[in-house]
Amino acid sequence: MDFIHSFGVLVIQHLQSDYKDYHGLLNFMSTVGDPRNIFYFYFPFWFHLNHDVGTKMIWVAVVGDWFNLIFKWILYGQRPYWWVQETHLYHNNSVPHLEQYYITCETGPVNPSGHAMGSSCVWYVMITSALNFAKPSTVSSHWSFQRFYLLRLSLWMVFWAIQISVGVSRVFIATHFPHQVVLGLFTGVLVAEGFDHIASVCNASFKVYLQANAFLLSFAVCFYLLLTLMDIDPSWSVSKAKKWCANPDWIHLDTTPFAGLVRNLGALFGLGLAVNSEMFIQSCKRTNGYKTMFRVTCMAAGLTFLQLYNLINMPTHTETLFYIFSFCKSASVPLGVVAVIPYCVHFLIRDKDRKSI
Repeated sequence: MDFIHSFGVLVIQHLQSDYKDYHGLLNFMSTVGDPRNIFYFYFPFWFHLNHDVGTKMIWVAVVGDWFNLIFKWILYGQRPYWWVQETHLYHNNSVPHLEQYYITCETGPVNPSGHAMGSSCVWYVMITSALNFAKPSTVSSHWSFQRFYLLRLSLWMVFWAIQISVGVSRVFIATHFPHQVVLGLFTGVLVAEGFDHIASVCNASFKVYLQANAFLLSFAVCFYLLLTLMDIDPSWSVSKAKKWCANPDWIHLDTTPFAGLVRNLGALFGLGLAVNSEMFIQSCKRTNGYKTMFRVTCMAAGLTFLQLYNLINMPTHTETLFYIFSFCKSASVPLGVVAVIPYCVHFLIRDKDRKSI
């Protein structure tokens, strides 16, 4: 592993030296790959475009990030910005200098990359769903098939361009080694491909959502306790991040291993509550739910609401309180997008139609 890590350090130094002028763009691409954007950007758009795709997107994101957490605890991956300081491969006067940025100092274990995994699995769902919508029927003309093949080629080029950009950005900011990004990318694709064969999640009952939440939480907690009993500290990376981060203000509680788990379980719980609610049935499953104007209005309202809602900061002085509020905030995101906002739009449209009569 020392050889792989030292090679990765050379790649990071090359990127930081030759592409330093592009650090703004690369930092932005790292933000694009942030798993939290799945709930605040991609999900509101796709759910009102197609309910099944939006639902599958949340399942893929939550289960994919859960696998990512388990893999990280097993693989015990190092982050470049602290590895160069602690490895015995270099002499004291030859430790490579790696630039750190405000998004470098993530505190969780690192292999595979959560950003690469989350980005690849969600974009895989979006690309394959878009191609399924555009796929011509068997009786379509030859020109229709040619246009579809051109569209397919274009969309997959977009997919790889985004994944490579996200991966390069994560390496550039010295929070990942290249092999961790590659592993995360392909693991995310495998998770997304697996959900293509599980159509039942699109019509799951609230009981199934609760059972899934209970399983994911209990397995993660039991695995955490098992590692602790084996004298392995699952939170070993937090102390390293605090020790070697160039700026203590860049250490954030929401990058700890359990922060992502709590956030994802909250989102899954909120989605299960929303899609099985009477508000969702009345607004999205009846006549208005099939109108383009209704969908567009819900989409725009949901995106606007979530950008404002995302500005609310969670209390970080107490870790337990942070996790509780994080769960509630995450649960309210799909609940608002799927049930509350469409229900309000439904009544506004209905009242408008009554006045026009």
